[in-house]
Amino acid sequence: MARLILFNKPFNVLSQFTDDQGRATLADYLSAPGCRVAGRLDFDSEGLLLLTDDGQLQQQIANPEHKKWKTYLAQVEGVVDAAALAQLAGGVELKDGPTRPARSRQIPPPQLWDRTPPVRVRKTVPDSWLELSIQEGRNRQVRRMTAAVGLPTLRLVRTAVGQWSLDDLQPGQYRELTVHMPAAHNRGHRSSKPPRSTRRKH
Repeated sequence: MARLILFNKPFNVLSQFTDDQGRATLADYLSAPGCRVAGRLDFDSEGLLLLTDDGQLQQQIANPEHKKWKTYLAQVEGVVDAAALAQLAGGVELKDGPTRPARSRQIPPPQLWDRTPPVRVRKTVPDSWLELSIQEGRNRQVRRMTAAVGLPTLRLVRTAVGQWSLDDLQPGQYRELTVHMPAAHNRGHRSSKPPRSTRRKH
């Protein structure tokens, strides 16, 4: 059995437990001895971060070879058009090579928690929201993809990794699952036990 933690990482929190520069870390929100992050999330991004105490499960989640879809909500500067969506869906040329095809669609402003500090929005420039799903995990990939099609990202929230999603978790909250590894490896990491109650450390 493996321990899996689903954590809603707040804005400007590192995806690690220590920092020598005094920045906020995971240790400010949870205690998870023996657990490691499975697929990092940038300091200035928000949303779903997975941690596990099982190295094989960590690789299954984080290794791009397993092609798990990761879904993001991106607030972007500018107006989304069909051409931009087609570019994102077909793959975008970045400095480190073309991306795999993505799933992309424009969405209305989602019902999200307020970010602290709030996003700086220019009154003279419109903004839009995208839902973007990718199967890779390059450094700042979503931000680079939207910028490449002329839509700089203002806010980025990861909502799902594979079959795991944020659901009702608020920033700083987490939920624990027990994953039975033999069944998980054969059937896509589905837990046979219900999640424990959500806890939040202030």
